[in-house]
Amino acid sequence: MRLKTSLLKEPKHKELASCVGWTTADELYSCSEDHQILKWNLLTSETSLVVRLPEDIFPIDLHWFPKTIGGKKQTQAEIFVVTSTDGKFHLASKTGRIEKSVEAHKGAVLAGRWNYDGTALLTAGEDGQIKIWSKSGMLRSTLANQGFPVYSVAWGSDSDRILYTTGRQLVIKPLQPSAKVTQWKAHDGVVLKVDWNSVNDLILSGGEDCKYKVWDSFGRLLYSSSPHDYPITSLSWAPDGEVFAVGSFNTLRLCDKTGWSYALEKPNTGSVLSLAWSADGTQLAGACGNGHVIFAHVVEQHWEWKNFVITLTKRRAMQVRNVMNDAVDVLEFRDRVIKASLAHSHLVVTTSLQCYVYNSRNWNTPLIFDLKEGTVSLILQAEKHFLLVDGAGLYTYSYEGRLISSPKFPGMRADILNAQGVSLSNDTIAIRDKSDEKVILLFDALTGKALGDGKPLTHKLEVVEIALDQCGPSTERKIALIDKNRDLYLTSVRHVGREPKVCKIGSMVHSMAWNDAANILCGIQDNQLTVWYYPSVVFIDKELLPKTLNIKDGSEFSRAPHILSFVGTKMTLRQGDGSLVYSSVPPYPGLLHEYSSSARWEDALRLCRFAKDQSLWACLAGMSMSNRELTTAEMAYAAIGELPRVQYINFIKEQPSKESSLAHVLMFSGQVQEAEATLLQAGLIYQAIQINVDLFNWERALELAVKHKTHVDTVLGYREKFLQKFDRKETNKRFLQYAEGVEVDWEKIQAKIEMELSKERERAANASVRSSVASRR
Repeated sequence: MRLKTSLLKEPKHKELASCVGWTTADELYSCSEDHQILKWNLLTSETSLVVRLPEDIFPIDLHWFPKTIGGKKQTQAEIFVVTSTDGKFHLASKTGRIEKSVEAHKGAVLAGRWNYDGTALLTAGEDGQIKIWSKSGMLRSTLANQGFPVYSVAWGSDSDRILYTTGRQLVIKPLQPSAKVTQWKAHDGVVLKVDWNSVNDLILSGGEDCKYKVWDSFGRLLYSSSPHDYPITSLSWAPDGEVFAVGSFNTLRLCDKTGWSYALEKPNTGSVLSLAWSADGTQLAGACGNGHVIFAHVVEQHWEWKNFVITLTKRRAMQVRNVMNDAVDVLEFRDRVIKASLAHSHLVVTTSLQCYVYNSRNWNTPLIFDLKEGTVSLILQAEKHFLLVDGAGLYTYSYEGRLISSPKFPGMRADILNAQGVSLSNDTIAIRDKSDEKVILLFDALTGKALGDGKPLTHKLEVVEIALDQCGPSTERKIALIDKNRDLYLTSVRHVGREPKVCKIGSMVHSMAWNDAANILCGIQDNQLTVWYYPSVVFIDKELLPKTLNIKDGSEFSRAPHILSFVGTKMTLRQGDGSLVYSSVPPYPGLLHEYSSSARWEDALRLCRFAKDQSLWACLAGMSMSNRELTTAEMAYAAIGELPRVQYINFIKEQPSKESSLAHVLMFSGQVQEAEATLLQAGLIYQAIQINVDLFNWERALELAVKHKTHVDTVLGYREKFLQKFDRKETNKRFLQYAEGVEVDWEKIQAKIEMELSKERERAANASVRSSVASRR
């Protein structure tokens, strides 16, 4: 990825250009100390004078009133704010007429920023004061009063916090009066510029120590650049938060959100004093110290999938290369490309007005449909359909271009959704709620309605990243989530009536991805790469989980790698310095998943015997138990030396009736209540009491016996034996109460138990006779 820059031969401004701002994706306003405001039209390459400001106004900062508010277009006339050196800010219309000038600070007003919904204007001055004004320019409050000039300010993503500079420090101040202020030393020189992105919630700062740094919203340093030759005079996040631009003397840099640099340009501009991205994130403009306005657009982005590499060669053209046979196709578009995504053998490209869908088998005939809103900020793909996110909402389309659904929920802000907070599978859409980050909203992908009873999934901590698995039936859909403590949890998405079981399967996980063809999960765990061959085993037999992992030492990766994709057997990782590394897993786990889903247990056993890998046997044990395939499970558990489990499986096989063996399979997975319910439903009261006795759930066993008026003496007898063994006296009042009225005679108890078992055998035999007669008929 790099920047393609363009400069005019001669600057249009006579003096230094101080600030720039985009009105549309193709129109820019620039201000200069020669008192002119110029309008640049990029489609016709014309520049026209909008207005000459009065001689005493030297502009410093310019910011346009936000176009859209929470997905709704603004209706009122377009205005912008210009701050100047005489201590005023000016509200001006699109024609350049100054509607209102307001005395704001003593000394120059160094920054002016609208919040995201346009309800407030923030100004900062040389006098060290920070003030908030209404839309019409009335003073609402003075937030801070420092001894230092405040060079730069930025709003937090919900417009409820502000970030400002004071000397070498950065300060985050919430607007609630009593809330805690966060302040830290950010640079070794004065901090000149800050920016705060609403999508990824990261902070950028640049200073006179010639470095730029990336921080999270708690003030923790994520990246610090090496010193440049000159101070960092400007920086700006792209709207989607994936990249940012940095300006310095004769320098323009394009960087990834993790800090490393994609490209460095050395244009002849003097210091780049202000940078602004167009709303679609494809173009960048900078105001330069020598009067120039520099324009740049992003080209040479790459997308990879299996044997295809796709490159954005020009603004409206892509090149597709098949690395197997070196065949090259060129794709041309009517408008400039804004976003693209390549996965599941489809390429989805959105331009400013249309969406193109290509099938990898045929690059010549794309399917094209028009977009409602325009700027798409995110594309997610599943095997059967894809999801587009724009400022107004989320839309699921099939690869034939049919709109399938558009999920909506109260307080939805589609403009700040990113790939970590949204996940798509063939039947489900999961979205992390921005207003309460512990909540995950789940929707049916085909109808757009909330799943189940409409109750979202609520975790005990804030969730950082979510991912839905991609394979298997919708009833078994699982979601993996990483919370603020960096713990990885797995839970099922569709659950009827009862609360879903949330199981922790890893800690210190920084990044994760599901495989596209089997439910295998990979993650960066502390300093190693971990692959969970069969994560769902945690619901069947927790103790098998560590045996189903494949752990690779992280010494081959540099600090903080990030997983980009996990396709087939290949994982693509982006290292902390921006380089790509690849890692692969054996093909066997994928094959095993395939065999298990199509119930080919003989083939699965053959594969495990061939591969001679303990982790595969452990996966097979879990898969066969989950499908109640006891013979296979017995062999798999024997292969990994789990003898107590082999014994228990034999015990399950010997059960006289189907209900009993089903109950014990549920017991095997630790689902005690479900097992008991199964037995009670089948009328096997004694067996239900017996499983509680086996688990030492004495109170529940007695409760069942009393409720069904049977086997009270059995429970008391077993309790007595238990206490004798441990030389203890009975202290439980209920047991003492019943012990007085009921005599315990072991011969009678044994006879009763025998009778129960023979009854159960008879019932099972009758049932099988009935079913065979029915099948003959």
